[in-house]
Amino acid sequence: MSTSLKHDGDFPQLTIKHVVFSTKIPSLQEIAEIMLDGPAHSMLRKLGTVSGLTLASRMLGFVRDVVLAAVLGAGPGADSFMLAFRLPNHFRAIFAEGAFNAAFLPTWAAAEAKGEDSATLGAQVLGWLTLANLVLLAFALGATGWVLAALAPGLSAADPRWALTVVLTRITFPYLLCMSLVAFLSALLNSRDRFAAAAGAPILLNLSMICSLLLANQFPSAAHAAAWGVLISGVAQVALLAISTTRAGISISFPKIGFSPNTRLFFNRLGPAILTSGALQVAIFVDTIIATFLPEGSISHLYYADRLYQLPIGLVGVALGTVILPDIGRRAGQGDETGMRKVLDRALFICLVMGIPMAVLMATLGDWAMLILFARGAFGPTAAQSSAAILAAYALGLVPALAVRSLVAGFNGRGDTKTPFKCLIVATAANIGLKVALSPTLGAVGLALATSAGIALYTLLLFCTGLARGFLDRPPVMATAILVATGLISATVIVLTKDGILHYLLIVTPEWGLLFAFATISGAAVILHGVFALFALRFARAEN
Repeated sequence: MSTSLKHDGDFPQLTIKHVVFSTKIPSLQEIAEIMLDGPAHSMLRKLGTVSGLTLASRMLGFVRDVVLAAVLGAGPGADSFMLAFRLPNHFRAIFAEGAFNAAFLPTWAAAEAKGEDSATLGAQVLGWLTLANLVLLAFALGATGWVLAALAPGLSAADPRWALTVVLTRITFPYLLCMSLVAFLSALLNSRDRFAAAAGAPILLNLSMICSLLLANQFPSAAHAAAWGVLISGVAQVALLAISTTRAGISISFPKIGFSPNTRLFFNRLGPAILTSGALQVAIFVDTIIATFLPEGSISHLYYADRLYQLPIGLVGVALGTVILPDIGRRAGQGDETGMRKVLDRALFICLVMGIPMAVLMATLGDWAMLILFARGAFGPTAAQSSAAILAAYALGLVPALAVRSLVAGFNGRGDTKTPFKCLIVATAANIGLKVALSPTLGAVGLALATSAGIALYTLLLFCTGLARGFLDRPPVMATAILVATGLISATVIVLTKDGILHYLLIVTPEWGLLFAFATISGAAVILHGVFALFALRFARAEN
């Protein structure tokens, strides 16, 4: 039997004979050869960096929420702060993060790859970015009442929270300028495959808010402490990224106002990217509106389910999209179509390998996860079951949710920000229509099902369009079948055996039985999926 490995710059190429007739579990050496060579190893290493720092930030975010709840509580001060923090965050989500990166990073990376004047592009984009933020900041500080009346119409000047909200908004709104500069510097670093500083910057927000809240007695109120913590963190994040950019050898020119050819190209790409981010915010806003008409507790159940649902999306989906965007942008500048296709193929395969077991565990063990993490005090077993049902509905769309950021990067990296927007409009319309249709009968579960259907449709439209344009290869049929079959089998086995395992462990260790049962089953499922993922990888390489 042949066991030779042939490298082609991607995963090692195995012969059909080796794939078909090898039935033994791969050795550690084979695993290393399959997974840790060449571009695949580079992608996984970058993904590990971004995911690890994102996980650290999420953990600190949980600590921050605990401290925030303990110090600020849930009274008028908390409402004022949440609103004051939400306003700059809405603008940041639309302009300073996804939209800016989608338009600027590929333009910058392609200009550098072609040897064009990237310094002028950077200086002019920074100039326009700074000018736009200063104008918006001046308006927000000078007409804060108008801004609040437009974006928070439920809060009037007669409301006792109004005065405090105005003051806190004036403290937190400059955070938008800081985050815009962070997005700019992050794009420069990411273009050189420097991901650590940008991925770790949000940690400073959590640390700053924790420290300011612990020193709340030094401020007029705990709400003031939280607001100043936000602003201080913005300045700290800008400083961190500026230092990292300098150490990476990237020169930052003084901001200029001008329109070089590449700057015009950036603005042509920015418009559709902003519309895409805006459409996502509209979908989130509609979700919130519909949830207010559901039975009491629905919004809370959605919140806790969403907390678990967003974790793998942040650790895998968003991180992977961040990692491959500059790579595709550079290759686009070089005209390397084959390389771009391989980058996207690898990313989608990683989403499939990691997404299926995560979806299985969310769907089958979500009730246990809710009980372990949140079932304390007023959040009892009934609430945990309600959130688990929502989480199971979210799980149906988890794999598409992980893959969508990579697919969007496949278009944005080539400078195409219009196609993702067109696909998103169709998917958003279907999403909202399903929410309206399903929520009256299924409640919050209907909202989650509609979300899964919407993201699945968005992913399918992007995938089919990319396939038609030659942006990616057809998925390996046998490898995909192995992964899907493993997921279905493991889900069935978990459903049929989980109660028996829990019953036994509760007898042996009453206090820790649930935790041990969760760890035992999830650990076994991960190992099972890992083994079959290696076999699927062999078939994937053989099919290609």
